[in-house]
Amino acid sequence: MDYETFFEEVRSRDIALHYDGQGESNPPRLSNEALFHLPLLAITILMLAKDRRKPPVDEIGQLVGECLERSFPGFKGSSQHLGWSANLRMRTVRALTFLETAELVDIDQHKRRIGIAESGKAVVKRALTLDSDLAYTLRLIERHYRNISAEKQISLGV
Repeated sequence: MDYETFFEEVRSRDIALHYDGQGESNPPRLSNEALFHLPLLAITILMLAKDRRKPPVDEIGQLVGECLERSFPGFKGSSQHLGWSANLRMRTVRALTFLETAELVDIDQHKRRIGIAESGKAVVKRALTLDSDLAYTLRLIERHYRNISAEKQISLGV
């Protein structure tokens, strides 16, 4: 069944879905498990690696967690602290291993930084050209990574 057929069936059968959170002004809180999927982690790593400031390998789990926590409304003000989640860090390492195996990222062994390969740039470019929630969220992640990097530079200077 395709997208159009699904909605035609719903209209023709007069199906209505109700849930307890309908009409609430606060979105439901997300758990850590909601963001631990390999594709989301992989595209997040690609977004960080394409920035001018290449992320350090040993901080990638914390950076991904902080960016996701700042980018998704369900985590704003929560006590999840994704940047410190051991589960997220393990899955981020798996995503990074996948990206390196697929030759989408390059790891500079001397500087211990993650860079993006040409094929990785093509993946990101394709995702960003779509007019979708994914493109919007990736732009948010990119902006939050820059903010985190700037905050670290400012705190080092103080």
